[in-house]
Amino acid sequence: MDKNNLHPASAATKLSAAGLLISLGVVYGDIGTSPMYTMSALINGNGGLRHISTTFILGSVSLIFWTLTIITTVKYVLIALRADNQGEGGIFALYTLVRQKAKWLIIPAMIGGASFLADGMMTPAVTVTTAIEGLKGIPLGQHVLIANQHTVIVVTILILSGLFLIQRFGTAKIGQAFGPIMFVWFTALGWFGLYRLAGNWSFLRALNPAYAVRILCDPQNRNGLFILGSIFLATTGAEALYSDMGHVGRNNIYGSWPYVKVSLLLNYLGQAVWLDQIKTSRFYLQDHNLNPFFAMVPAHYRLFMILLAALAAIIASQALISGSFTLVSEATKLKILPRLQVIYPTNSKGQLYIPAINRILWILCSLVVLYFQSSAKMSSAYGLVITITMLMTTILLSFWLHTTKLKPFLADLIIGFFVVIEGIFLLTNSVKFFEGGYVTFTAATLLVVIMVIWRYGEIYQNNNTFHQDYVSILAYKKQLHDLSQDQTLPLYATNLVYLTKMSKGNHIKKDILYSILDKRPKRAQVYWFVTVNVTDDPYTAAYSVDTYDTNYMVNVQLYLGFRIEQKVSVFLKQIVNEMMLRGELPRQPQQYSTIPNREVGDFAFVLIQEILSPDTQLDHWQKHLIQARLWLKKYTISPVNWFGLSYSEVVLERVPVILGQLNSTSLRLKRQVQAPNTNQSE
Repeated sequence: MDKNNLHPASAATKLSAAGLLISLGVVYGDIGTSPMYTMSALINGNGGLRHISTTFILGSVSLIFWTLTIITTVKYVLIALRADNQGEGGIFALYTLVRQKAKWLIIPAMIGGASFLADGMMTPAVTVTTAIEGLKGIPLGQHVLIANQHTVIVVTILILSGLFLIQRFGTAKIGQAFGPIMFVWFTALGWFGLYRLAGNWSFLRALNPAYAVRILCDPQNRNGLFILGSIFLATTGAEALYSDMGHVGRNNIYGSWPYVKVSLLLNYLGQAVWLDQIKTSRFYLQDHNLNPFFAMVPAHYRLFMILLAALAAIIASQALISGSFTLVSEATKLKILPRLQVIYPTNSKGQLYIPAINRILWILCSLVVLYFQSSAKMSSAYGLVITITMLMTTILLSFWLHTTKLKPFLADLIIGFFVVIEGIFLLTNSVKFFEGGYVTFTAATLLVVIMVIWRYGEIYQNNNTFHQDYVSILAYKKQLHDLSQDQTLPLYATNLVYLTKMSKGNHIKKDILYSILDKRPKRAQVYWFVTVNVTDDPYTAAYSVDTYDTNYMVNVQLYLGFRIEQKVSVFLKQIVNEMMLRGELPRQPQQYSTIPNREVGDFAFVLIQEILSPDTQLDHWQKHLIQARLWLKKYTISPVNWFGLSYSEVVLERVPVILGQLNSTSLRLKRQVQAPNTNQSE
């Protein structure tokens, strides 16, 4: 049995100036736009400007700093980034590292992935709306283009629509500008924050954790422990940071995070100082829509900062949309989500486009904007589901930590600490459910239901299949040989390919051999039985072959990473040529061909389509789950497109799936008895 690479492995991303710049544009979009709405949410959540004090402001900034330090820096940058799968990060990459530890780990992976995707419909809405609200009332030349909230909503939806529209064309060229723009953005965050901090350097004392602890119990904090729901907004992009590791490399995140964190911290401190200076001003007390992020910027720079914020919001949205495409692609390869059409608009690594997901996100983002109407209401509902994702990541990290050299006691202590911290955040964010968080929570729940149907529907179907007994392919070796040599039958195809799963002992489903031998004898020179194995390594591209000491039967095992497109037709042609070069298969010269000296014959692919039989006898739960899965398959991409067979000859054969115990009904012969003639009278 030979095993070969289908293409060279990709090189790991190294630390470089270009890598640092790209990481600013790809990784930090979500967390980098948090200052636009975090402090505003804290003020509004405490009853407005008239109800805040210096103690409240210091405590709030202290909580933000320590949340960024504990959650983002310690958990994600220092710990989670080490849990990479061949350089790839994110909850599904983490799951592939630990899934051998326990079967139930698929549950936190599904919940975390669904929550992350649900968060994807809120992030673009809240960031773009906040940025456009900054333009409200600002004169551009002689005119105020955005005079009211209605115009804000219209412009926000137009921007989001344009953003989703360009996804089909790829964003490789646009992405090249993301890094420099975000570098300017973070520099501006730090500079304007430093400008305001210079007005009262004593606010640096907010770095003392005592202020963070004190504000939780201070009566000036009207929300008590639940203030953490607003504080959490400052670190919502931490999960995206981990998910995007594969695009830039761990070292580039290590190198760029200190600059990002200092810029964020300076901006929060600057907002705090400015708020402390104006908290009693009558002018600002009358402004019920005060956003300290924009208001603290000097007037002659404010328009520049608003326009820059709009660009940063678009970049943050783009990063999350691209991340959603990647996450869905990984989930489908891991058989957690149904297959969907995937388009690769450019030759850039990681550039993919999923039309169905793009349409769904576009519709949901637009509905979110229309439903909430303002960034303040969105912020009140934002953060609930991403807290769930973080907690699920912590559960998976606990199993990964036990695979490291870390002592078990220390690993348990670290994970216990984060479980407590994130459990508190989940508790405090739970009140957001009634403030609009039910929107994203419902979306996440629906995604989990789809995942459960797809995952466990297949498991129940395979475990309860009545008619699909497995047989050894070696037992039919002679029949396949005789059929391939039988000149009385027309040649069905030079190479006849079945996509199947070859289990241990060279066993395959009997339906496949029934298709070859019984349904209609299909003569071919070579019978191919191809199994696609999705590996834990994201970019694996290898294969193994077993000819069973023949030149007419080939068992092909494709090993493809969960980020590799499953182009079976292309890979198979490469395998055929390599086997012929090694002398494992005879040449297949074609008498009639447009290709000179063609030595590889034609291919025909036979796909088995399963249909639930009315004879199925299962309990209602399993039967409905399997029916739901078969229903979902009608609205997903066909195996023809999924396996890259769009331009190949494909035969679709339907097979009834009979599950559970077969209750057969036998007919008995009914003897005809001639009835006596009778006369009927009226």
